[in-house]
This record gives sequence, structure tokens and C-alpha cells, in this order.
Amino acid sequence: MSPGILIFGATRGSGLQTARLLRERGDAVTVLVREESNASALERIGASIVRGNALDRTAVDAAFASGQFKAAINTLGGKRGELPRPDIEGTRQIVAGAESAGVRRVIMVTAIGAGDSQAAVAPKVLEVLGEVLEMKTRAENILQNSGLDYTILRPGGMTDDPASGTAIKTEDHNAMGVINRADLAALVVECIGDNSTIGKIYHTVDPGITREAPLQRGQDLPSRQDRH
Repeated sequence: MSPGILIFGATRGSGLQTARLLRERGDAVTVLVREESNASALERIGASIVRGNALDRTAVDAAFASGQFKAAINTLGGKRGELPRPDIEGTRQIVAGAESAGVRRVIMVTAIGAGDSQAAVAPKVLEVLGEVLEMKTRAENILQNSGLDYTILRPGGMTDDPASGTAIKTEDHNAMGVINRADLAALVVECIGDNSTIGKIYHTVDPGITREAPLQRGQDLPSRQDRH
């Protein structure tokens, strides 16, 4: 059997969409899933499930040891108020696990506003979500400094609408826009076998969606006390 793909953070959202696309094209997919999380959607598409927490190095190592993998995908995020943040400490464990297992290729989804892209979001976003974006920045730095063959994708506003097929990835770190999660998943899958994306950070937007993202308008943001 050819090497598969290991995903962290795929019980819902763009991670689940990514797992679905990979299975549709015939890839073997393994997902690390928390003990308490519902994995029924992943089981229905034929993904292999390893139970454990991405914050736990033993669980991450067990996931990498469960098969042969050509790439790992990190779509971890944190619930508001959740500490330690999975997107920081989880990324740290995934990087260590990949290095130990000899898996060189790691693709991570973060957010526009992280790293050098603060200018792409409204000032109110930095006021309200600055701490969250700083955590995303720290996660990016962990992966960038690892020496692994990384690609980072930064979405802006996301919707659950069906895939449009018109989304793009751009190295313009001032770009902001909306993208459907299904289209983001397609861009993640494209990167796996595209060595020209190694070492790159992309903003992912859909030029066909003309409405502004909430992060661009500075609207629809959580309150200060609920900003994680």
C-alpha cells in the first residue's frame, strides 16, 4: 500500500472536507481524534481513526506509527478560552512527531492576520482577536523553524457553501477575502504533491465571492471576554 496522509483536526470544517477529498481520490487517510470527539463522519468515508489528543506527544507518536505517511496536515484550532491552545502546543507535538517518524511534508492551515499579514485585517480585528492571531503566528513560527518541508495556508472568512472551484492561493500577504471550506480543502490537497509550494505561505481567497469577509470589515467579532 502506498503511503497515506495523516490529519490532525479533521472531525469537522476544512479538515473533514480535506479528508473527504483525499478519500475520493483514493488516498489512505488516518486522523488523530480525541477520545470524546465524534468520528462518525470520518468513519463513513473510510478514514482510519487513532484516538488521542494532539497535545499528548505519546498520542501523536502513536498516530505517526500507525502507518506509512507521505504528508501530515495540521488544521488544529482552539475553542475560545481553551488553554493550552491546540494550535500552538499541538503544532509543537506534530512537528516533533513528524521529525521522529521521518515525515518531511507538513501542511498547516492558520488564518489571515497571522505573521506578516496584520495589514490585511481591520484594526478592530487586531483589537479583539489580536491574542488569537498571535497564537497562530507562534504556531506558524514553530513549523517554519522546524526545517520540515512546510506549506502554510491562511484563509480569511470561511463559509460552508459548496465548492465554487474558483478559489486561489496567493503569495500576496495583503490579500483578504472569503473562501468556502470545500475550496480551501481542495487547495490543501493540491499542495501535498506540489513541491513548488514547499517553504511558502499563501493567502487563500475566492475572487468569485465579492462580499467582504467579517475580518475585513471588522464586524461579527466575538466580545472581548470571549475572544479566544
